[in-house]
Amino acid sequence: MTARGRTLILLLAVLLAVGCTRHDHACSTETVTTPVDPALLAFLSRARSAHHIADGQEEQHPELALATLRTIVDGPLPGRAEARPAEVREVLADTGARIADLESQRQDFEGAVKSVAKALLSVPDPSYFRGHLFEVLGLVEERRAQFLSHAGKAAESEQARARALAAFEQSMSIQAEVIRAISPDAGNKQ
Repeated sequence: MTARGRTLILLLAVLLAVGCTRHDHACSTETVTTPVDPALLAFLSRARSAHHIADGQEEQHPELALATLRTIVDGPLPGRAEARPAEVREVLADTGARIADLESQRQDFEGAVKSVAKALLSVPDPSYFRGHLFEVLGLVEERRAQFLSHAGKAAESEQARARALAAFEQSMSIQAEVIRAISPDAGNKQ
């Protein structure tokens, strides 16, 4: 996902959160509205800033980009661990996917697989973000397969290629489930 795409997703999350706090002036004086959680807004702003910084670092200093992004997944998080807001879990998943992508570009395939596994814990239910993590896992294994093939390790390369295909298929399955859940008229076509 591009930096612009990540920014749009984060902006949409903030706008949805802000829109949910609007109250009707015709409500009684006993009606209480819950303001937007300032910790959530701070987290979303911090994540957007980290992604912007990483955009500038990625090409020339990928290790700095990784360090910047890790401050989000390893840093302070709003909400209780067992009940994090959806926006937080989605940002963690998206950031984890980007970290794994950068790690695999640097041929740290094991680190990338661990980053995907950690991020998957944030989004246990079918969602775009869970499907995207499997897509990134497929990319990681695809890169590993190419690396192993160039190293003359044909059998290991084929195993990585098989894992890549399985991850891509899992991504497709999750995204199809998301589409069917949102668009019931989408049918069960494969």
